[in-house]
Amino acid sequence: MSGHHSIGRLCETMLVSRSGFYDRRRRRQTPGPRQRANLGLRQRIRTAFEQSRRTYGSPRLARALGCGGSRNRIARLMRVERLRARQRSKFRVATTDSRHDGPIAPHRLIGVTPHALNEVWTTDVTHIINPHPPGPATPKKQFPISFSS
Repeated sequence: MSGHHSIGRLCETMLVSRSGFYDRRRRRQTPGPRQRANLGLRQRIRTAFEQSRRTYGSPRLARALGCGGSRNRIARLMRVERLRARQRSKFRVATTDSRHDGPIAPHRLIGVTPHALNEVWTTDVTHIINPHPPGPATPKKQFPISFSS
């Protein structure tokens, strides 16, 4: 388009200064210092992110890279790179370990058929016996209990 019209006329039409036009054209060819620093930082972020097994978010990456106070910058560059930290899995309680070689308690109710309520009761006593109990406990303050009739 500049072959048909002068740069000055085009800039005037688009409400842009000529120096702004030439500056923008120069910046497209060679990136500025901030953009060059971001390219290097993006490479460091990708490396540290992979070393963390994709678990570090922007706060931990900022600490790991030693970039204090630039958590938002790292978060923005992570979005550009489409890097997202993996979420921790929900804690699941594991109460039963059925894969063991220890003895299994016998089933005492095989062949027993209850004919009325409260004929058969069952319970589960699960505890760990500590062969080395802790030292003497601190004595608790005891209050006398009196019942008045």
